[in-house]
Amino acid sequence: MKINLAFRLLLLFALSTLLFSCAGTEPLQACLEGKQYGFFSGLLHGFITPVSFITSLFKENVAIYAVNNSGAWYDAGFLIGSGGWGFMAGKGSKRRRSRV
Repeated sequence: MKINLAFRLLLLFALSTLLFSCAGTEPLQACLEGKQYGFFSGLLHGFITPVSFITSLFKENVAIYAVNNSGAWYDAGFLIGSGGWGFMAGKGSKRRRSRV
């Protein structure tokens, strides 16, 4: 039995929301004075970007991007974690052409 695409996407969204809703927060002032975030923190922040964005619409103390980061390594991790902004989007959706 095939599960349709809409149900799969809904299931993926529900599962990711459930998993990433446990993400911890840190006050902004602590971000500016606390530890610097590196590549792996950027990767994690990229993964939780959709949840962080929706939460930031309703709460002022939630940010999407860590201000106190290590620079290019954090940016690279964030970009990879957020899905590369569509670089890999078309890989799974190619249609096979039937030969007649």
